[in-house]
Amino acid sequence: MKIAFLGTGLMGTGFVRRFLANGHSVNVWNRSADKARALEAHGAKAFADAAAAVEGVERIHVSLGDDASVDAVLEPLAGRIGAATWIIDHTTTAMHPTVERAARWAARGVTYVHAPVFMGPANCAEGTGLMLTDGPKARHEALLPHLQPMTGTVLHLGEPVGRAAAFKLFGNLAIIGINGVLGDVARLAEALGVAPADAFTLFTHFNPGGNLAARAVRIEKGPHSPASFETTMARKDVRLMIEEAQHGGVALALMPAVAALLDAAIARGEGALDIGAAMRSPGMKAVIAG
Repeated sequence: MKIAFLGTGLMGTGFVRRFLANGHSVNVWNRSADKARALEAHGAKAFADAAAAVEGVERIHVSLGDDASVDAVLEPLAGRIGAATWIIDHTTTAMHPTVERAARWAARGVTYVHAPVFMGPANCAEGTGLMLTDGPKARHEALLPHLQPMTGTVLHLGEPVGRAAAFKLFGNLAIIGINGVLGDVARLAEALGVAPADAFTLFTHFNPGGNLAARAVRIEKGPHSPASFETTMARKDVRLMIEEAQHGGVALALMPAVAALLDAAIARGEGALDIGAAMRSPGMKAVIAG
């Protein structure tokens, strides 16, 4: 298959090398032309112009920085991409602009599919990881044989366009949030005179991330009573963390926001409920056993 790949940063480079290893012919373009030219050593054909790169290809893959960069690269190609050529966009983008983008290309008679990934550069080169899609199931099934070799799992999230963008943000929020929590662990450790590296050794024995899926279900469905971790006790622990950090001249970054959520739950009379109740979104209701 003849493919164009627009955006050959770390992720795009890995994908291109995977396509080449699988025997495809790949045209490449990147704003920094040297990154595209570097792939010629692996068998790709580099172009200085994106319009030239997409000429005569069967599929266009995109991996860029954000919504603005995707539109800046694709919009000038309107009228030069035929209905038989699908656009597959792996960029992490916002849901609403993604929905608008898909509709805009559909009005031009071109299929645009958003397929963001949970993959690092090495995964892209190896064809391992998780790719998300949405839209009509028939379209997903037609595309699956082409996407499957790029990744370990292709997860179809339903027919509404934009769900892949939303779920990609959900996942990245969790990744970034976990890093933020670890940052607070390091800050608290320094305040207590413990080397952060030493504090982090705890997580070779204790893995709170292993309960992530179960905790998510408890926030959503409960039961919030009886509590496995009472909100008032969690608030006491957060107070100790903040006070100990302050005693050491350090301010925690995330815990004050968590304290505010716990305080709001206690003010609603939910202090005896599980901490999951305090973390629920406004549309969720507390679930009491029985």
